[in-house]
Amino acid sequence: MSKNAVILVVDDERNHADGIAEALEKLHTKRTKAIAVYSSKDALEILRNERVDVVVTDLKLENDIDGLVILEEAKKHNPLSEVILITAYATIDTCKKAIRQGAYDYLVKPIDIDQLRTLVDQAARKAHTALERRTKGPEPGEEKFLFEGVRGQNPAMQGIFDVLRRVAPANISVLIEGQSGTGKELLARAIHNNSPRRAQPFKPVNCAGLTETLLESELFGHVKGAFTGAAADRKGLLEIADKGTLLLDEIGDMPLKMQAKLLRFLEDGIVIPVGSHKPTVVDVRVISATNQDLIKLIEEKKFRQDLYFRIKGVSITLPALRDRAEDMPALSEYFLKEAVTETGSPVTGITDAAMAVLMSYNWPGNIRQLRNCIRTMVVMCDADMLDVRDIPPEIRQVRQLAAGRRPAANLGDVSLNELEKQAIIDTLTKTGNNREKAAKILGIGERTLYRKIKEYKI
Repeated sequence: MSKNAVILVVDDERNHADGIAEALEKLHTKRTKAIAVYSSKDALEILRNERVDVVVTDLKLENDIDGLVILEEAKKHNPLSEVILITAYATIDTCKKAIRQGAYDYLVKPIDIDQLRTLVDQAARKAHTALERRTKGPEPGEEKFLFEGVRGQNPAMQGIFDVLRRVAPANISVLIEGQSGTGKELLARAIHNNSPRRAQPFKPVNCAGLTETLLESELFGHVKGAFTGAAADRKGLLEIADKGTLLLDEIGDMPLKMQAKLLRFLEDGIVIPVGSHKPTVVDVRVISATNQDLIKLIEEKKFRQDLYFRIKGVSITLPALRDRAEDMPALSEYFLKEAVTETGSPVTGITDAAMAVLMSYNWPGNIRQLRNCIRTMVVMCDADMLDVRDIPPEIRQVRQLAAGRRPAANLGDVSLNELEKQAIIDTLTKTGNNREKAAKILGIGERTLYRKIKEYKI
């Protein structure tokens, strides 16, 4: 079994959970830590705050939470962890769904303990190999930087990857700027997952979604009776994320008084809960994100200049999706696979006509809007391929970006030749008439593109 493997056993039958944990730990006592929990609540708490290599969970648990939810949470908080499901009620559909969602394997009760040991051993090795591969970096020919959910052939994105490959292993603050929906949290998670802190918590907090009092409590915690409603002591995210990473999303909306308290923490690393005088020293890497112009906010006296220089160790600006035409196919494919895994849909791809429409759209909501669009299409699709008819109405239109615009038309009034012509016009516009790059984006040869330009008199 892999060195220092952490195994989480989840079963609401206490004796069964303890027996499995003991059997797994006994085989490799010095190298394996097996944790047995008896409720989904305890399992979720561990998955959100600790590194786990392999999860062994019963499919049927108490309340509304079952083994598939445990699987989803495990993959969400640590994509490299492996999950093995145990069930007494195996059905083909359930097992297929579990595998589609990323389960390593499943066993039917009564289980063969030797078979389980073998599976856990294989799963732990796979998780450990993936972790080593991520730590060492990609092999020649692979992407320059391994980012879960982040794709980019766009030159600006390639430059960002080069910077982050150097920044992620370092203990330096990072400021991510960009429009809403451009993937700032995804990038922050990727930085954390490629850093030495990857086994520790990653905690995001939206500074715009909380009042000053609640934000202070969320970050620093509070003691019982500190304010109305504080019925018990509560740790703040700065303490919970100790040795890990904290994302301060929408930091431009943080109240000035909280900015001063945050600056003091960044300078000394000391956390004092609301209503307490007891200091606690923590080690947290802070990543900040904003869709606002912080320089302008500084000029308007709405953001502290000293805090700006403290959080801006390295500054990264994510481009809008409309400026990343090259990345649309790869992003769409990634979100398609994600939605298929989540929903169990039989969809296998997306037609060229549908992709042409998606590429002609302006995407004001950026990557977040594309992700939601693809998910909606997958849910509504009743065929093997996503097509134009599956695109939401507000996006299903042809946009004239070239000179001499005409009003947008509904796709029902437009032929496939017109769609193809518009896709070529849009792509050439976005690439500055770089035909080589446009042909690559459109997935056709340069000669074919030249022929179609001549044919459509573009």
